[in-house]
Amino acid sequence: MKKNMGSSDRMVRLIIALIFSVLYFTNIISETIGLILLGMAGIFLFTSFISFCPLYGPFGLYTCKKEEE
Repeated sequence: MKKNMGSSDRMVRLIIALIFSVLYFTNIISETIGLILLGMAGIFLFTSFISFCPLYGPFGLYTCKKEEE
């Protein structure tokens, strides 16, 4: 699995995941939409830690610097 996320993309995902988590755990957003946002936060955290987004592949998107061969 090649990395396809740059550091800025990873940072944005971490910030969004933090915001979603805070909104859920402070009960600002609850019930079904809160659980959906919490699930998205988990996905954002996971993809930012492994530096790979499976949705970027089919579209040929890369936000990281390409390695010199």
